[in-house]
Amino acid sequence: MELNERDYPELRDAVSRVCDRFGGPYWQDLDAREAYPTEFVKALTDDGYLAVLIPEEYGGAGLPLRAAAVILEEIHASGGNAGACHAQMYTMGTLLRHGSLAQRAEYLPRIASGELRLQAFGVTEPTSGSDTTKLRTTAVRDGAEFVVNGQKVWTSRALHSDLMLLLARTTPVDQVRRKTDGLSVFLVDMRAARSHGLEIRPLRAMVNHNTTEVFFHDMRVPAANLIGEVDKGFKYILDGMNAERILIASESFGDGRWFIDKASRYAKERQVFGRPIGQNQGVQFPIARAHVQLRGAELMLRKACALFDEGKQCGPEANMAKLLNSEAAWMAGEACLQTHGGFGFAVEYDVERKWRETRLYQIAPISTNLILAYVGEHVLGMPRSY
Repeated sequence: MELNERDYPELRDAVSRVCDRFGGPYWQDLDAREAYPTEFVKALTDDGYLAVLIPEEYGGAGLPLRAAAVILEEIHASGGNAGACHAQMYTMGTLLRHGSLAQRAEYLPRIASGELRLQAFGVTEPTSGSDTTKLRTTAVRDGAEFVVNGQKVWTSRALHSDLMLLLARTTPVDQVRRKTDGLSVFLVDMRAARSHGLEIRPLRAMVNHNTTEVFFHDMRVPAANLIGEVDKGFKYILDGMNAERILIASESFGDGRWFIDKASRYAKERQVFGRPIGQNQGVQFPIARAHVQLRGAELMLRKACALFDEGKQCGPEANMAKLLNSEAAWMAGEACLQTHGGFGFAVEYDVERKWRETRLYQIAPISTNLILAYVGEHVLGMPRSY
């Protein structure tokens, strides 16, 4: 595993140039209106960045996960946010690895070109939360279709996506040998379903993540849209979790870079009592410590990427990278906000927005406590804690 300071330099520079067109005022305006960054997502799509993980035969770039991680890192390091489009990268693996040849041929080229958006991921429910095996959304076979009923929550981007990857129970939990059995994955064409049993309601939140509640009322999905085998969907979803962890960790690392750069520059420029505030250890040391912790977290992120791209087992590293980078980014955000004092709460400085956004990643898409439970049980061999 090589640890070059700036791997993929041309890719980083190209992504940064795109981000330069969408500066602080752009994100501030979206935040104020709780609007979706349509122009930004279109720019990324037009330049092929959201299709980097799609094989070349389907119109993508066929690059490794590390390249996708670099793209998301640079978006966040520029002051932007990739939450509007990152799901297309980490949900892609389910369709790519477990979809049929016909499904891949039908959807992947159109996703790569931008004709279709795969941004919605329907897993979390209000009653089950992280206990995915207890989800209540059902899909019952009816001839050549499945009839879906239930509810999802925190389904981000559902109003701005054409397709949804949906996890539903196809066999009741009391009729399966293991509680992880009986769940299936479907690729839902939301364009057709919106007037036929699919209801989407915006869900206001602390951050502008364009999240929603989704309700299914006898929504019909063609059996041809079942991904892989019926009742085997849980393992398909888990199969994509390592990529999700790594990509989210990359965004957190980018946030940390932004906070530390912003804080250190302000600490050098801001004069109080006739000297730069960064000359005071009480200001300087928290920024320095955040930098040290962020760079340490980066090493685990790089290792997780390398193992994933080599096709090796990387569950522990992916989870630890997500935990370490999300916490390091939060520490950097705290240092940045404290360094700016009252101005840190001013919208025009972008600090308060980024501070809110980075806090999310200690809770979603997996909470820090669940990562610790995973490490305790599967890495250290201790008894299951829940």
